[in-house]
Amino acid sequence: RYCAEPSSSQGIEGTERFDSPGKGRGLRALRHFAVGELVFACPAYSYVLTVNERGAHCEHCFTRKEDLSKCGKCKQAFYCNVDCQRGDWPMHKMECVAMCAYGENWCPSETVRLVARMIQKQKSTAERTPSERLLLLKEFESHLDKMDSEKDEMNQADIAALHHFYSKHLHDLPGEQALIELFAQVNCNGFTIEDEELSHLGSAVFPDVALMNHSCSPNVIVTYKGTVAEVRAVKEISPGEEVFNSYIDLLYPTEDRKERLLDSYFFTCECTECTSKSKDKAKMAIKKLSTRPEPEEIQSMVCYAKNVIEEFRRAKHYKNILFMCELSLEKMGTIFTDTNVYMLHMMYQSMGVCLYMQDWDGAMNYGEKIVHPYSVHYPAYSLNVASMYLKLGRLYLGLEKKSQGVKALKKALAIMEVAHGNDHFYVAEVKREIQEQK
Repeated sequence: RYCAEPSSSQGIEGTERFDSPGKGRGLRALRHFAVGELVFACPAYSYVLTVNERGAHCEHCFTRKEDLSKCGKCKQAFYCNVDCQRGDWPMHKMECVAMCAYGENWCPSETVRLVARMIQKQKSTAERTPSERLLLLKEFESHLDKMDSEKDEMNQADIAALHHFYSKHLHDLPGEQALIELFAQVNCNGFTIEDEELSHLGSAVFPDVALMNHSCSPNVIVTYKGTVAEVRAVKEISPGEEVFNSYIDLLYPTEDRKERLLDSYFFTCECTECTSKSKDKAKMAIKKLSTRPEPEEIQSMVCYAKNVIEEFRRAKHYKNILFMCELSLEKMGTIFTDTNVYMLHMMYQSMGVCLYMQDWDGAMNYGEKIVHPYSVHYPAYSLNVASMYLKLGRLYLGLEKKSQGVKALKKALAIMEVAHGNDHFYVAEVKREIQEQK
């Protein structure tokens, strides 16, 4: 099904695949990369636009624009023009027929939709693709031997949904074992594509990007230009140095990050940040009280925070979430300072709810409390910090606080020029927003 292994000439210029001590395969630099420099770009092997963004983004190229044209058959997929519609047809056609057949009962998860597209692509593509210059899709780790019963059940539910929604429209589905492996590979190696405010746009598979190992102190950042992943240096990278990406949100303290990495990616991180724990004290800031809380009390509050975070994932109504946030902020505020990462998590959730409910002043108040601690806790050139300045800047402008708005947008821009590159349309958009205030 695939060509022979790549010769070095088929790789990505300036980098090479190598055996990273204790980490398996990885990517290392063959030359110097400056901060903000593009290390490499990788088109998606396969991708899918999230259902919530239908009509706002082109299904094929993910361009955000008004007046998109809809598919004449299913009337649910939207495109920039005929070229985009034609380009997407090899992938959309199996969904189009199924969507028409199921009507309102069409509801496979994003992962199921992505895997269906991958199967379709594998059928029509025998050669190595431009997304697999260093790592083939079939080389993805699945970690099946490490999966617990809960993950196993989720996998089985996804396989059942794939059969239910696609078996009539996608002929010769792989066997049970091959599907178990494919879903496990996607869960470990898939990416979520996000916009400049970190809103979810879709899911994709980028094999060459998946080659990079994780560090909680990464030297590159991954951003997206449509359906292409771009990897840029956020630190100076010297020849011979390994290229590290971050797989997770870096806001949380070491133990949380280790827990998350072990649960989702099945390894224990031993990076410099995890061994030094240099930011943990600031991240877990405790109020100066007349009697310092006992370690057990602090631990109990951390457990409470984690449980509330878990409840958020299950909460259906925004008003419920806001009530839960305010309640938990009050309770945790008896021990934690406002700069504690668990307090920040609750404020971030609250801000999201305020934005959804169009309570602009409420959202601005939360954003103002979040943005500076974020700048301290996250690494330099963090997308989380940039998106917070961006949201805040746009809120200020909407509330006619012009000078504060421009100031916040400029701070977002300084990070985005490094993370997204000067020629990115998100960067051009923010520049235009600043220019319009002059």
